[in-house]
Amino acid sequence: PFFVNRGGLPVDEPTWERMWRHVGRIHPDGERVAQRIRGAADLPKIPIPSVPAFQPSTPIPERLEAVQRYIRELQYNHTGTQFFEIKKSRPLTGLMDLAKEMTKEALPIKCLEAVILGIYLTNNMTTLDRFPISFKTHFSGNYFRHIVLGVNFGGRYGALGISRREELMYKAPVFRTLSELIFDFEEAYRRCWHTLKKVKLGHCVSHDPHSVEQIEWKHSILDLDKLTREDFRKELERHARDMRLKIGKGTGPPSPTKDRKKDVSSPQRGQASPHRRNSRGDRRPSGEKKPADSKAMPDLNGYQIRV
Repeated sequence: PFFVNRGGLPVDEPTWERMWRHVGRIHPDGERVAQRIRGAADLPKIPIPSVPAFQPSTPIPERLEAVQRYIRELQYNHTGTQFFEIKKSRPLTGLMDLAKEMTKEALPIKCLEAVILGIYLTNNMTTLDRFPISFKTHFSGNYFRHIVLGVNFGGRYGALGISRREELMYKAPVFRTLSELIFDFEEAYRRCWHTLKKVKLGHCVSHDPHSVEQIEWKHSILDLDKLTREDFRKELERHARDMRLKIGKGTGPPSPTKDRKKDVSSPQRGQASPHRRNSRGDRRPSGEKKPADSKAMPDLNGYQIRV
């Protein structure tokens, strides 16, 4: 049933072809099954999740619950086929165009797609601060990665996202500090028998959907193997303080818009690992804050998790 276009809209041909190839690989009679689905005229209509719309008087916490409910209704993508290509180095305006496509196609998504969609659906909530939170965990000899969209409203922290595990996605904005939020995720991982190894924190994302700035995904990289518990807490609160100061001072000059997009070039990915900067000398040890004018290398594949 996940192959049916829920919106009644044509999915682009490469997406469909990926689906059929996937069926052919995992099903002994895959090609015949694909043709039978393609030619069927009596398939049941799959309900399409409605994009949430809000009254101006709707409180922010209720809006966040509605956004999370919509993300859940899209469902987690268990197919093994990536329906939407997310490049972290793309400017914000391009990622917002992709999020709009997600709402039209209404296909299942994974955690990074949920973060992009969460940004798109909360852009009009200007009193809400949004920032990416990435996790790296260890279980049974393997490493796993996950990402959620951290939110801060009225000095309380929470998160939006999607995961195979209920406790690793939505967190209502009730946590008094950023460290309380991260410790709650850590405890959730512990209940899944995962050990939290690294946390990567980005800076606040612009509310301008036409900005060609890139999302800062890795302003602070905290390695729990190199930090004591107290140092870990202090680094989390230092990052929270940095975000407040950046918001208080403003983000500098106005964000360049689509009219200036041709003058902005995306950084090229080098051959270094995703944990490095442009050179070994620029690499930042755990807990050290990234200088405001440096650019993080895009980490394109390190966001999926299998718990």
